[in-house]
Amino acid sequence: MTEDQLNAALQAEYLHLQKTIEDFDSRALTIKAWSVTFGLVSIAGAFASHSYIPFLISSMSTAIFWLLETQWKLFQICYSSRSSLIEEHFRGKAKVEHPFQIGSSWSTAWKAIRTQKLKQVPLWPHVALPHAFVMILGILLFFLSITHVIDLDAP
Repeated sequence: MTEDQLNAALQAEYLHLQKTIEDFDSRALTIKAWSVTFGLVSIAGAFASHSYIPFLISSMSTAIFWLLETQWKLFQICYSSRSSLIEEHFRGKAKVEHPFQIGSSWSTAWKAIRTQKLKQVPLWPHVALPHAFVMILGILLFFLSITHVIDLDAP
C-alpha cells in the first residue's frame, strides 16, 4: 500500500470513527431523556398514588440509566483511542501502518480501560447529570415520606 493509499484509507476510517463517536453522544441524550422522563413520572406517580414505593422505583431506575450511560461512554472512549492515533499520524507524531483496525483497536482499548475508568466516568458531570439529581430527589422524597415529613395522604 502506498503512502497516499494509506492516508486515504486512514482518512476514511477517521471520518467513520468520528461519525460513530458523534452517534454515541446522540444516543446518550436519548438515555438521559428516558431516565428523566421515567424518574420524574415515577415521582409524580408516588404523589398520585399516595405511596412511597414509586420514589424507590424512580431512584433505582435512574441508577440503572446512569450505569447504562456510563457503559455507553466507555464504549465511546474506546473508539476515541483509535481516532486519536489517526490524528497523531496526520500530525506526524505517530505512524499508523495499517488502516481499518477499528475492531481490534476498540477491543484493546476496552481491555485497558473498562475497570480503571468505570469508577471515574460516572462522576463526570456530563455523565452524572441529570441522573444524579433525579436519583437523589427520589431517595430524599422516599425518606421524607417514610418519616412523615411529607404526607402523601394529604389532599
